[in-house]
Order: sequence, then C-alpha cells, then structure tokens
Amino acid sequence: MSQGAEPRGVTVRVPGKINLELVVGPLREDGYHELATVFHTVGIYDYVTAIESDRWSVQVSGATAEGVPGNSTNLAIRAAKALARRYGVEGAVALGIEKNIPVAGGMAGGSADAAAALVACDALWDLQLTRDELEPIAAGLGSDVPFLLHGGTAIGSGRGERLAPVLARGELHWVLWVSNKPGLSTPQVYAECDRLRAAAGVQVADPVPSGDLVAALRTMDTDAVGAALHNDLQEAACSLYPVLDDVLEAGLELGAQGAIVSGSGPTVAFLVGTQAAAIDLSVGLAARGPDGDIRRATGPVAGAQVVQSIVPPGPGFTG
Repeated sequence: MSQGAEPRGVTVRVPGKINLELVVGPLREDGYHELATVFHTVGIYDYVTAIESDRWSVQVSGATAEGVPGNSTNLAIRAAKALARRYGVEGAVALGIEKNIPVAGGMAGGSADAAAALVACDALWDLQLTRDELEPIAAGLGSDVPFLLHGGTAIGSGRGERLAPVLARGELHWVLWVSNKPGLSTPQVYAECDRLRAAAGVQVADPVPSGDLVAALRTMDTDAVGAALHNDLQEAACSLYPVLDDVLEAGLELGAQGAIVSGSGPTVAFLVGTQAAAIDLSVGLAARGPDGDIRRATGPVAGAQVVQSIVPPGPGFTG
C-alpha cells in the first residue's frame, strides 16, 4: 500500500450451514471419516472485511465473537495467506470479522469466514478467480469451506469437500436452537460416534446419501424433507450433551415437522412450514426451554458474496 493512500477494502457476507443429512462412513487413513452429507445454507451471516495493509492482522467482533482467535491461527487469515502464496500476491490484508454464526455449533462459522476471506481477497487483489478455481485452496483449509463458497444445497462426499449441487426449488423455514454454553468439539463427537458404534458392534458401510431426501428437496415438501432429516453424529452429540434430547423432544412436541442436530452440534435445527409457524415455535421454545439462543432463518441462500467494496476502515480498525 502506497504511503498516504487511502486503503481499499472489500466486505463479504457469508451464511452458516446446517446438514440436512450426515452419513458417517469408515475412518480413513488420513484420520478423517468418509462422509456423505447434504449441506444447506441458512440466512444467518458473518461479515468479513479485507483491507489493504502493510501487515497481516485480524480483528473479531459481533454477537458470537467470544472464543474466536484474533491471531494467525484464525482460519480466515490462514485463507488469505494461502491465496496470496498461491498467486504470488505481495503485501498483506487486515481482516475484520463480524460474527453472528454460532461458534463450535455445527454451523461451520470458521469455515464460512475462511470462504469469505478468499472471496474478499480475490476481489481486493483483482485476481478474477472463479469459485471453482478457489475450491482447491478452500479444500486445503477445511472440509466445509468449499461449500460455503457456493452456498445453496449440495451433496458433499469424501470428507465433505467434493460437491454436487442438489436441485432444490423454493425455500425452507427453520428455527435454530443455539446453546449458550461452550460448544462441542468436532473431533470429540466423531470419537464418541466411533465408540458407540464399536460398543454396539455396528459394521460401518461406505456412506451414501438418501434418495428420499434428495427427492423431497426437489419439491421442498416440508413433511417429506422433515421425515428424511438424518445425522449419524446425533446420538454421539446427545451422549456428550444430554440436554439436546430435551431440546429435540420439545421442538417436535411444539409442532416442528422435522428436527436434527446440525453437524457435530450442539445447534438443533427445526423445520416448519411457514414463517408464522417459525414464530410460534420460537415463542414456544423460549417459554418451555431448555435455555438457549433461538433464531429463525430460511434456506437455501447464496454462499459468500461481495456486498461492499472500496470501504474505509471501520472504527478502531488498524491497518
């Protein structure tokens, strides 16, 4: 950045995701499990701003900022550095992250920020890369990052990084119960899943997505989608965090047409048919408990998108 010049910046909005289905297969040699999953973005957003700078930095603010690292271990700054290395970009960026997606909640908040950083820096540096060209870098950062570049609804395979879009017309209405206590560790939940399966003598087969869910998504029939929701990690998440059983029971008794722990949890997603039903369920959950943050959202929504460019630094932002 030239001395005295006003720094350029780009802001990207990126949604969180839920897993409508998560089928966990055998443990691979690389330490990951083979997966078949159906990703679905919902309208709860983080905002990531990349501003030209002479040094790398990241600042985190917002409703769910607690516990998110503001140093070089942050996945978003790692994404920006990886893009710079790959394309020989000199200089650096100062990243500002406004957090609204739950942290360690099974909604891929860190992966979303990494995807947003890739899109923001691509625009800032005028690399003019397609999302497909960004995917290899995204896949090296985490299993969910490639999907958050695109958004929508998609089948993920491998460890989740190989994507195939799902034809899904219309929208779904969701009520999300978000724990207000520390989240679950993804490796811990997978380990508990393995333990429970070994104890039960379960033979783990190669994972395949459900035809019922894919068919239901073509018409967005709420009852059919709700009946097809499935997560192999749900039992493990409930084992480690038993209050989730109470949350699931409460939502279904209050009229949800489907319920699922998202990813490794502990966020619980309830499917309803209308916005009015979402409001009713939100009120019912708040009155009945268990205690948690209750949000309403629709999906699918677009992945990481530029919403503003050539912005000045925000208050207190140092580049």
